[in-house]
Amino acid sequence: MAAVQVASSLPCGQPREARRELSPGRDDGFRRLSARLRALQPDDSTASRMEIHLLLDQLISENYGEGGGVAPEDVSALLVRACQLVPLNQNHLVSKVSQLIHLLLNRLQVVVDEQNLDFLLTYTISAIQQCSSWTHMEILQALAALVYCNGSKCQKYLPDLLGKSGLLMKLSDSTYSDPEVRRAAVHCMANLCLSVPGQPYLEESYQNVCFQAFLTILQSPKSSDMDDITFCMLLQNALKGVQSLLNGGKMRMTQTEHLGALLAVLKKAMFHGLPGLNIEMPVVLYPTPLPQYDGRSPVRPQQPEPSAARPSANKKKKHKVKPKKTQQGEKEEEEEEESSSEVEAAPGLSTGRVNACGENAWCSSPRGSQSLPVDGGRATGREQVSWPFASSSWKRVSSSESDYSDSEGGMQGKMRSYQAKVRQGALACFLSTVKSIEKRVLYGYWSAFVPDTPELGSPQSLSLMTLTLKDPSPKTRACALQVLSAILEGSKQFLSVAEDTTDHKMAFTPFSVTIASSIRELHRCLLLALVAESSSQTLTQIIKCLANLVSNAPYNRLKLSLLTKVWNHIKPYIRHKDVNVRVSSLTLLGAIVSTHAPLPEVQLLLQQPCSSGLSSSHAATPHLSTPDCWKKAPAGPSLEEASSVSSPRASSEPCWLIRLCISTVVLPREDSCSGSDAGSAPGSTYEPSPMRLEALQVLAHLARGYFSMAQLYLMELGEVICKCMGEANPSIQLHGVKLLEELSTGLIQQYKPDSSVAPEQRVPVYVVVKFWTAMLNGPLPRALQNSEHPTLQASACDALSSILPEAFSSLPNDKQILCITMLLGLNDSKNHLVKAATSRALGVYVLFPCLRQDVIFVADTANAVLMSLRDKSLNVRAKAAWSLGNLTDTLIINMDSPDPSFQDEFSGLLLLKMLQSAIQASTDKDKVKSNAVRALGNLLHFLQPSHMERPGFAEIIEESIQTLISTVVNEAAMKVRWNACYAMGNVFKNPALPLGWLSLPCSYEESESLFYCREETP
Repeated sequence: MAAVQVASSLPCGQPREARRELSPGRDDGFRRLSARLRALQPDDSTASRMEIHLLLDQLISENYGEGGGVAPEDVSALLVRACQLVPLNQNHLVSKVSQLIHLLLNRLQVVVDEQNLDFLLTYTISAIQQCSSWTHMEILQALAALVYCNGSKCQKYLPDLLGKSGLLMKLSDSTYSDPEVRRAAVHCMANLCLSVPGQPYLEESYQNVCFQAFLTILQSPKSSDMDDITFCMLLQNALKGVQSLLNGGKMRMTQTEHLGALLAVLKKAMFHGLPGLNIEMPVVLYPTPLPQYDGRSPVRPQQPEPSAARPSANKKKKHKVKPKKTQQGEKEEEEEEESSSEVEAAPGLSTGRVNACGENAWCSSPRGSQSLPVDGGRATGREQVSWPFASSSWKRVSSSESDYSDSEGGMQGKMRSYQAKVRQGALACFLSTVKSIEKRVLYGYWSAFVPDTPELGSPQSLSLMTLTLKDPSPKTRACALQVLSAILEGSKQFLSVAEDTTDHKMAFTPFSVTIASSIRELHRCLLLALVAESSSQTLTQIIKCLANLVSNAPYNRLKLSLLTKVWNHIKPYIRHKDVNVRVSSLTLLGAIVSTHAPLPEVQLLLQQPCSSGLSSSHAATPHLSTPDCWKKAPAGPSLEEASSVSSPRASSEPCWLIRLCISTVVLPREDSCSGSDAGSAPGSTYEPSPMRLEALQVLAHLARGYFSMAQLYLMELGEVICKCMGEANPSIQLHGVKLLEELSTGLIQQYKPDSSVAPEQRVPVYVVVKFWTAMLNGPLPRALQNSEHPTLQASACDALSSILPEAFSSLPNDKQILCITMLLGLNDSKNHLVKAATSRALGVYVLFPCLRQDVIFVADTANAVLMSLRDKSLNVRAKAAWSLGNLTDTLIINMDSPDPSFQDEFSGLLLLKMLQSAIQASTDKDKVKSNAVRALGNLLHFLQPSHMERPGFAEIIEESIQTLISTVVNEAAMKVRWNACYAMGNVFKNPALPLGWLSLPCSYEESESLFYCREETP
């Protein structure tokens, strides 16, 4: 009764916080029962206890649908009142109150506010301490529900829970007799470790306590008094706790022992219950370039459970059609379907073989299937995959066995489902580990998780690819692929050491050859998985993983044919019915054409006929539509014209990938290719936006790396760009502008003096003029004026700055004025992205031969740049300083002109302002300073005797020279010092400067540095 008396004055009607918005409907049953319970007064009589028993039973048996129409504050008030009414010496009532807390908080997704949480936590902790041990299971479930997402509010209870003699530490110890209570205690610890963004987290000492407890549990074998399902749930909770520590607590694995121990248990848990495998791991994994010990003990035949003793091998399980009532019911049905599919797939895991592309490859048949269904049947069922990494609702762990039938192998299916969840939890924890440690540390364990080509006669080491190829659960396969993708992401520097272009016949295997062998094995295994996969979502992960591998592998140092195999395997999936598969296929093709471009192997692949590889040995590839949706794009007259004038030796076979991307962007989609198009806008006749965006990115990659092919479609690509910029979707507009910039940059590269492209193979200038005239007549000016989307404006400025100088001079006069006027106007933009892009574009235009002698334009550019040099944004000031350096280069170039009119007409006052701004910019950050000193040197070189006679110039000249000298002597950045030395060399080139200014009073060190610059500068 003590707890009841303490809580009798506690206010319970305050507003509470909910995890999600509840439905506005009213639940009359809950309100009626809640009103009756809250009307009761604390009474120790038998009648009162019986009435409380009855009300609690009715509340527990009430049907709470999604939302339930119950307000969070009503739930908190009810739970507090129930605890006030139930004394701790009534074990049965305490058990029922605990069940009610667990039920309502889980089913209605309510987060209790801090005031009521304090009371409920005090009550449950006291209940564990005072009640009988048989009630501990229900009380711990209630405690786990209370602390879920409330870890920051439980700080004062942590000593009682996680201290040396804390309740959770005692109950989770391996010596505790009740395995269910032990599992529930670990569940509470995992929920305590779960963080909420913006709230304080567990202290580091408690983080270490929890981590050691979880690690001990994962390292310990199953005890004899614990059944397999409870052991699986115990491992799941420990893995969730470790993942919460890594994600929310930002726990860093600074000690090699801790990281190695964690990776060892994760690798063991990754293969938990996988049919045909029984792995034994050392306690700690250490960084090593060689494959580490992963001993496999002999596989013992699994003893069937007593309830599953009846033979069911030749019977097909009949799936009953169940009405979809609640979200939880749907989830239970999906889990049951998944577990049944795992039972069906498991028997053939260790016997089958897969042989892709006629290669002699060692690999167990993925999921034991020799032929893949094209549609319907098991393939459809397997596509219903929910991503385990996207959900954080670990709070709900049900121990009920009512979801599984005891007949026809139901217990075996339940066991396999729980084992798969352990593997998924281990992979989710591994993904968090990969993201929380440095890449250079992670790659020390590369050989423990990434496959290597096995030696002749030896089995392949266990790795993430083992799960991808052999695990019967599509969720687990997808998880393994996500982890592998995270490992491969950003691995370019590590993989760059690979090299196998020549045969190595040595007494030892170089590390470069070992990494190259691992890259080849990854290609082989991922292509095997690609051919065998039937789940669209897992298929998407395979293709994304391949794209990460392609983006980081050094194909210029590897033997040929790797990219060719990937290319030929992925082409059929471009027409897959699932839009995510199609998008990821384009992503992979974009990775191929962008890696180490240009590669001769990819050049040949792009020249293949468009039908090559589409009817190869991939007839079993699932869900391919029959018509060629992308081969029906007609070649317009503009394409023929561009082909004839830009490349006289153009191949008769167009680049099928460019044709595919153009068709994807501009042509209406075909019904047979539009399955699962969740990304398409309602009423849209085109492909979904992700598909079109990816196609535009592939075109940009081709323009950057294989411009000789893209130039054949120059005018047609111009039409595509105009269409994209004319659409309402800002993302489509932005990617269209990016494509324009890449094409323009490719044209500029062709006309550079050091270009290797023969003059007859370049795009003629008049074609470039026609191209840009179409751009300026189209929606490009409108994109430049679209102030609602500054990123689009900035990209349009970058594209406008990429115009070929020879083409700009041939543009109509009104188009030249349009470009200049818009850039000068945008320089007043308040957005720093637009202003930086405009400053850079003006710095490009001021070097154009047709503009650099235009005194008015140069003066206008100078005023715009000087204004940008005073901007608050460092990026704007850096671009402006670069443009100022270019502008002063123009002044030096104009000095060599036979016509002296430019020097005479250029304003001396403006020149003085430029000197002052350059001196001030020389004290800025290195990004600004390096170009500011370059501008100072050019300005001092440009000065004429008439300028020096004007008032104010003498002081500025002296200050400018002193600034350059001090920069040479005192500045640490090499680029800044080099530019300052070069600037001093320019100063010496001006004969009009009196020698008195060049022998300013300075120290011996300064004089020595000055003469060093004089000797070193050309």
